[in-house]
This record gives sequence, C-alpha cells and structure tokens, in this order.
Amino acid sequence: MADSSFDIVSKVDHQEVDNAVNQAAKEIAQRYDFKNVGASVRLAGDVITMTANSAERVKAVLDVLQSKLIKRGISLKSLDTGDGEPKPSGKDYHLTGTIKEGLSQEVAKKITKLVRDEGPKAVKALITGDEVRVTSKSRDDLQAVITLLKGADDIDAALQFVNYR
Repeated sequence: MADSSFDIVSKVDHQEVDNAVNQAAKEIAQRYDFKNVGASVRLAGDVITMTANSAERVKAVLDVLQSKLIKRGISLKSLDTGDGEPKPSGKDYHLTGTIKEGLSQEVAKKITKLVRDEGPKAVKALITGDEVRVTSKSRDDLQAVITLLKGADDIDAALQFVNYR
C-alpha cells in the first residue's frame, strides 16, 4: 500500500480579514464609548492600523477587532501586534498588527521536532518551503499527529491540515 500524507500550512483568507476589519470599523463608528475619541481601524495590504486618542481606547479597538476575527473563523495567532502596546504619535496612539501567513523556518523546525519526538515512530515530517509534509503508511498515525499538533500550545502559528490522502 502506498504512503498516506497531508500538508501542514498556515494560510489566511484575506477576504475574511477584510470583512472582519470592515465590521470592526462599523461597530467602532456606531458605539457610544468610541464617540469623539478618534478611534479607527484600517487595513492596508497585510497591515492593520488601529488609532485612538488614548492607549486604553486603542486596546478596546483591538478587542473589537479580535472578536470580529474570531467570528469570521480567523485564528488570533495569525495577527501579530508585536508587544501589543500602543505607541504615541502626536495626539493619537497607534497600534499596528500584521497578518502572518506561511510557516517560518523556526515554526516548521519546531513542528518537525515535535512530530519526531512525540509522534508515532513510523511518521516522517519534511519541510518544503513554507509548509510541512507528513507521511506515513498508517492513516491512524497521521490522525494521531494531527491531534498532537492541535493540542500543542507552543506553536506560534495558525495551522491548517490540507491535501490529506
């Protein structure tokens, strides 16, 4: 019997991100606690910029954005806000977040090490570009690897499992 395999990737649906940012902007424009504080959220490419007149308001804008991302099925691991602290800029405070896509080399190495150390022995993991291919003769072993990776907390990426065959 031929080997079974699947790929581990980290992809983001940009249309869903755009929809989440638009929903957050509408909510910010309509909410009473955001009136007259200059609160806004914008998406430019892969960069989301949140602005308000105080650091607490920027964090509230971030909270609204995160809730909209979760409702749209986008993992918060794919939003990188650095240290998460708003930076003063003139009268306003700004916080920028970037949408992370693809597995970095460090994350891919962490995944392959985790599969090698804690996964079933007959499973092989191979890094190809910005994804990891996992192969085994047993589909049950592949299911065990998926369960292991879903339960891993130290992986800093939103993982999807595709091309399962």
